[in-house]
Amino acid sequence: QVQLVESGGGLVQPGGSLRLSCVASGFTFSSYTMSWYRQAPGKERELVALITYGGGSTNYADFVKGRFTISRDNDKNMVYLQMNSLKPEDTAVYYCNAVHRILKGLNYWGKGTLVTVSS
Repeated sequence: QVQLVESGGGLVQPGGSLRLSCVASGFTFSSYTMSWYRQAPGKERELVALITYGGGSTNYADFVKGRFTISRDNDKNMVYLQMNSLKPEDTAVYYCNAVHRILKGLNYWGKGTLVTVSS
């Protein structure tokens, strides 16, 4: 059974940091591009960052460049999102996503973890 389980969300003050984690099971993790998306209330889901299956390449949305870092550990089936200098507009549910590097129809989602940035 395929599972993606996010953790690490919570309430943080502006300027603070959080580290999100996502543990994967039920598929060959090292064959998948992993991404973090987010969805704020009343807004569409948007891509935050992605990392290729081997970890050799990353890509970030402009609104998080220089503040967020995505990484992965293929031995542990984990992907992480280190979030620094958080802003109130970063408040959203953050989702972990997996897409096979060749078979794009193999596309899995976690249930999300809520990040709230507020003083």
